Amino acid sequence: MKNWVVLPFCILLAACASAPPAPRADNLFSDQLFAPASERISVDDVFALSPAMQQYLSSGEISYQLHAKGVQQGLFDALYNKTLLKLDYNAEHTRNAAQTFAMRSGNCLSLVIMTAAFAKELGLPIEYQAVLIDQSWTRNDDIYFASGHVNITLGKKLGAIRTRFDQASLLTIDFLPPEEISGQNRQDISEKTIVAMYMNNRAAEALAQHQQNDAYWWAREAIRQDPRFLASYNTLGVIYRRHGNPQLAERAFTQVLDSEPDNTVVMFNLIDVLNDLGQTARARALGARLVQLQPVAPFQAFNLGMAAMRAGDYKTAKLQFTKEIARDPYYHEFQYWLGIACLRLGEIDQAVQHLSIAMESSTTRSDHDLYAAKLDRLKSYHAPLLVH
Repeated sequence: MKNWVVLPFCILLAACASAPPAPRADNLFSDQLFAPASERISVDDVFALSPAMQQYLSSGEISYQLHAKGVQQGLFDALYNKTLLKLDYNAEHTRNAAQTFAMRSGNCLSLVIMTAAFAKELGLPIEYQAVLIDQSWTRNDDIYFASGHVNITLGKKLGAIRTRFDQASLLTIDFLPPEEISGQNRQDISEKTIVAMYMNNRAAEALAQHQQNDAYWWAREAIRQDPRFLASYNTLGVIYRRHGNPQLAERAFTQVLDSEPDNTVVMFNLIDVLNDLGQTARARALGARLVQLQPVAPFQAFNLGMAAMRAGDYKTAKLQFTKEIARDPYYHEFQYWLGIACLRLGEIDQAVQHLSIAMESSTTRSDHDLYAAKLDRLKSYHAPLLVH
């Protein structure tokens, strides 16, 4: 089965040094092919404060924080002090501000949006940055996801005294450990790009849940909100391909390559569409170009490792999973399957080690619970072997 690549944010920003010209979007949409969305899709909902959020801001504890520490630091402490709101990072879903507050969890984009909503209400100036780290890759069945990272900077309340060089007047809130982003370049992005990222994430998540109609409308709105955010065109192309509209998919992918000729994600997706359309010569030429730009495809060693596991060749599987971990040491699925390969080889201590890393590196509650249960069973069954 073909693996498709879509680009959500924090679960993706297709970052570039300067914004490319916006592709033409007027000939990309085919609304008549899709049923109406099952939920409201509106930019007005992204940063809207719920009554519960308004009540939280007016509560005595938060009012004290804002008064005693200043609005900027007080807001940070009110949101991210574990003794107060008790927010959790969870990469499973992208939520708007009100949903993130209600659930007390979200991925980095969700947390940025919620923080921005509160900051707007309090009159704080805000700036958004994309952190230009290497893309990390995850998967859901036959869809691969390339993820990037975004953060938010709070300024002093408008009218507060600050000088041009007063770095203390800025407070950047990031949801990755400092060591992961230390020294990384950042790129300022607009709020309309943040909104497009949110819409694109929702499209990708709907697609992973086989909700093609909802996915289409989310991707369409992402493009409308920021025509320069090219990840949305790629997502739209994947939706068209899975919906059985290869000509429309080819059009969406080609428009991205017209702006970013070396976009390997879009090349990967376009090759099979071209083969579907009988354009085999163009597909071969594009495949050769892709190999030049990306000699080793994401998850290539992992897929070889899984094939070896199915064949009972656990030594080869361990070797292949180890290669993937060298590329991305803290992707939980690589660690999990390396642990299983070690278990099949009778290397119990190593199995425990890798399963523990998988559990600690998991980004969703369901994955964490799955790995924790597996680890508990392994420790219980092999308890005498684990005593040193």
